[in-house]
Amino acid sequence: MRVLLADDHPLALAAMRAVLEATGEFEVVAEAHSGSQVLPRAREADPDIVLLDLNLPELHGLACLERLGNQFPELPVVVCSGDANEEDVESVRLRGARAFVGKSGDPEDLPAAMRMAADGEDFRVYGAPAPHRRPDEDLGLSERESALLRTLARGLSNQEIGNELWITEQTVKFHLTNVYRKLGVQNRTQATRVAYEHGLV
Repeated sequence: MRVLLADDHPLALAAMRAVLEATGEFEVVAEAHSGSQVLPRAREADPDIVLLDLNLPELHGLACLERLGNQFPELPVVVCSGDANEEDVESVRLRGARAFVGKSGDPEDLPAAMRMAADGEDFRVYGAPAPHRRPDEDLGLSERESALLRTLARGLSNQEIGNELWITEQTVKFHLTNVYRKLGVQNRTQATRVAYEHGLV
């Protein structure tokens, strides 16, 4: 089976090539080191299947997946990624990938996924994806503190925040103190900037 590998890490490419070719069932006929190379390599090499990383430079793996589906609708694609979460896996499925393989899983998952995809079986996940984390969790904020930060970023006063969240002004001040401490900021302006930088608003 002729394979196109798409990954921007040379070590990952070498490892995947070794795992696949050791089975005697797969031949790597082309490699793409960026998203923009995937379609040209597919046209040149005429592979039977594509193994695609999600986090590619120049063109994200999801965009590559869509374009492959449009131009090569019969070409099966297996997505292999190290840090995809559950939402990414669902996006991969909706865009027509035949399987998802987590890089932290068993190396034997890779040829198994490739065989399954080539046989046209239903979408399957090999290796559990990372659990989805909210941006506020990465900042150490509780859901209540995150909600307060979003109202703060809209320019509301303490009284207006209290009215919207059904809490007293004293409670607003208490939560704000905690939010400032966790974000490492001194005032509303700095807190608002952090909220925007982390996609909370």
